Amino acid sequence: MQQRTLSVSQLNEYVGGLLGRDPLLRGLNVQGELSGFKRHTSGHMYFSLKDENALVRCVMFRQDAQDINFRPTDGMQVVVEGRAAMYAASGQFQLYVQQMRQQGEGELYRRFLLLKTKLEAQGYFSQERKRSLPLLPTCVGIVTSATGAALQDILNVIGRRFPKMNVLLCPALVQGVDAADEIAAAIRALNQNKRASVIIVARGGGSMEDLWAFNEMPVAQAIYDSEIPVITGVGHETDFTIADFVADYRAPTPSAAAEISVPEYDTLMQHVDELYSKRLPNALENCISQKRSKLDMLIKTREFLAVEHHINVLNERLLLANQKLNANIEKVLRERRSRLENRLTALAPLSVKNMLQRGFAVVSATDGRPIKTIEQMKTGETIKISMHDGAAQAKIEQIQKGKEHNRA
Repeated sequence: MQQRTLSVSQLNEYVGGLLGRDPLLRGLNVQGELSGFKRHTSGHMYFSLKDENALVRCVMFRQDAQDINFRPTDGMQVVVEGRAAMYAASGQFQLYVQQMRQQGEGELYRRFLLLKTKLEAQGYFSQERKRSLPLLPTCVGIVTSATGAALQDILNVIGRRFPKMNVLLCPALVQGVDAADEIAAAIRALNQNKRASVIIVARGGGSMEDLWAFNEMPVAQAIYDSEIPVITGVGHETDFTIADFVADYRAPTPSAAAEISVPEYDTLMQHVDELYSKRLPNALENCISQKRSKLDMLIKTREFLAVEHHINVLNERLLLANQKLNANIEKVLRERRSRLENRLTALAPLSVKNMLQRGFAVVSATDGRPIKTIEQMKTGETIKISMHDGAAQAKIEQIQKGKEHNRA
């Protein structure tokens, strides 16, 4: 019988067809350790699964890889579901993986305990570093999925308790490969923004795999570094994550986190009214009473009496100085008044009245303008001559100036 000669391509296609038609190889579950894991920029993942005796190449395309809720790394024990086939171009036998899950929660819990022990030893959970929550925040920052039920629960509770409270959402994935990095980035972004007085980090319930992002180091580090107090509300009441231990306050659910973050408006207003109407007046009265008692005690002390005596001495000195000053002022005024009277007496003979009595006269125009020189007179002009016992009007007939008058 003559054997048929096949090309390499025909051989690979034939073997690939055999594998593809085998029903046992179409829906395989294979367990092994990840090795040589690589994520391509396209989103496809390439890796190997191995045990102590063998290794098989694997590929997982982007549309399947995006559903993984954890971050695959070398050495991780996983269970994959897919089909076995031959890649004809290279003749390589490989698994085409459609789903991947970690090998049971036992491994997750082991990793959880390892990180918890490490962070606890480093002081990440220390009560001394945890801060008190603000009594009345100016703004509540929220880190959660923008489309999840947890966000609506938080907004409903805050809206009911404090309707006008400011809320700032920084959305992030809360499940999947990139969730931990997005949650950490959102916490850092709220710290840089500085508007929020408190931050709620939350998501709804789920399995340990679903909540795993809150058990990763990036989230723990972001909460630890936060300058703003952080409240976690992850899962249900029985769920505990690493984030809960690092946070300043752990709430059992997202709704409970919202309850804790803001006060109830009506209750707060009642408290303010009580303070204003009752407790504030009482507090002021007590404060005044205490201050008065302290003042009374101070007045009776030796130091206060010494100060009082010193003040009295100074008052007496001030009174004497004031009396002396008044006396000096009186003396100066008397001297100045006497000097003024003497000068007035000396000037009295030079007054107009005395001069007129001595035979002098005052010459003025008829309109009252004084005539001081001969230059102000005109021939034919009427002038007024005032003397001590009366006045007369005269008409100028002739004017003689100084030299002419002297010769005459």
